[in-house]
Amino acid sequence: MTGVDVLLLALGAVAVGAGALVVTTRHLVRAGLHLVVCLGALAGLYLVLTAELIAWVQVLIYVGAVVVLLLFAVMLTRAPIGASDDLDRPGWPAALVGGGTGLGLSVLLVDAYRWTTVELPEAGTAERLGAEIFGSWVLPFELLSVLLLSALVGAIVISRPDIGARREPGDRPERGDVRGNGDVR
Repeated sequence: MTGVDVLLLALGAVAVGAGALVVTTRHLVRAGLHLVVCLGALAGLYLVLTAELIAWVQVLIYVGAVVVLLLFAVMLTRAPIGASDDLDRPGWPAALVGGGTGLGLSVLLVDAYRWTTVELPEAGTAERLGAEIFGSWVLPFELLSVLLLSALVGAIVISRPDIGARREPGDRPERGDVRGNGDVR
């Protein structure tokens, strides 16, 4: 076993352990932070496999943007930060389904490849990847960006009850509302 194999196994164990903590913790914010560790370990796996571009895209997009968006959505919607009693459900059905799925995929992988060596295709370049992404995959990326932006705007609207509230002409503004002349009450 080489040093690369040991590093792959260690990073894989960190990713699986952090992923298990994501789905088993009762604290929503801690689950988001465990997700950062899991995605960071995946980026480390990509680096070990010499896929530097994919590793840094993983860090920038998933660790940087998606997790920050998730944590902002949690904070803006005033979701419970601490432990939630309504999340305390028996975990054995999920463990059974997850374990069965993992075992089934492992058996399928071993049956398909046995212990043979697989010839790898020619290594891709950043130029080819960029041409593919911004050529035939540009529309899905743009749609995803619009979807994430609308989710963030929706979280802001949901978290602020004063936005969109109708007032009668004789109603007094509530505390903190801005009056027309710039005074804040």
